[in-house]
Amino acid sequence: MSSESRRPLVAVAALGGTISMVPGDGEDHAVPRLTAADLLGELGENLEMDVHAETLAGISSASMDFATLVKTLDWAARAVAEGAEGVVVVQGTDTLEETAYFFELTWAFEAPIVITGAMRNPSLPSADGPANLLAALTVAADPRSRGRGSLVAFNDDVHAGRWVRKAHSSHVEAFSSNPAGPLALVSEGLVHYFHPVAARPPALSLVDADFSGLVPIVESGVEDTGELLETLIKAGVKGVVLAANGGGHVSAGTADVIERALPGLPIVVAGRTGAGPTFRGTYGFRGSESDLIAMGVTMAGWLDPRKSRLLLHTLLATGASRERVEAEFRLRGDLT
Repeated sequence: MSSESRRPLVAVAALGGTISMVPGDGEDHAVPRLTAADLLGELGENLEMDVHAETLAGISSASMDFATLVKTLDWAARAVAEGAEGVVVVQGTDTLEETAYFFELTWAFEAPIVITGAMRNPSLPSADGPANLLAALTVAADPRSRGRGSLVAFNDDVHAGRWVRKAHSSHVEAFSSNPAGPLALVSEGLVHYFHPVAARPPALSLVDADFSGLVPIVESGVEDTGELLETLIKAGVKGVVLAANGGGHVSAGTADVIERALPGLPIVVAGRTGAGPTFRGTYGFRGSESDLIAMGVTMAGWLDPRKSRLLLHTLLATGASRERVEAEFRLRGDLT
């Protein structure tokens, strides 16, 4: 059979989440019950592709952890090595944006890895899971998705793992990519890309990675004295991401705590707004971006606090130095 007529193979991993949740007999509340085969259902009979599906977990995405992510990454790598043209990961939406960015950081293949889920479980009217799964399969099988890394297919939009955020707690249009916008739209069974394939930073190696230890996010705000940050530092965290005000600003009290903690503790400052970059040289007051950079803080650039935490934790898990942390955030957080 010629390569032109061969049906593409897509591998599907089910991890749980709303898309797999239904109430049991006599129960009112939905919990993860459906397998990968259940989710595919009759979809698999009408696809112009071959699908290999496995159930790797059955959890709420609120319980997602690095062990499950690494297990899924290894499974996906094997699937591609065995001939899959693309991979689909199905999970809950609560932490889907973080999963998408973890894969964006660590996925080293041309084949796309596409994450999807659902906002309405299968027992509800107009459940969106089947349409989202069909769109994800379509994206994963499309040759034009190659080289694009981690993608999110949701509500017919295709988002880059680099930008995607969960922006609403309940709407079916829950995901956005501020300020970049979606990469593509799925319509009439076809993927319509708006942008060409862009260069991606090299994938981070997870050889001998150790994700133990805490890398918390601490949010700045009114009456922030730095006391919470100091408590966490004394507790022995591996690193900290500060969800800072505006363009990367903290209170004078927090700045004092940061100065005492550096250079021994990796500290990354990201903007809590979720849109726009951290600054590098506009303000000069105590706790401003200029003050923090002078101390040795790493600025996250365009990465939001959640993505910054994924990047920092992954780097620290592989023993990255402070210089390496700074270089990686420059590479992945800046647009220049």
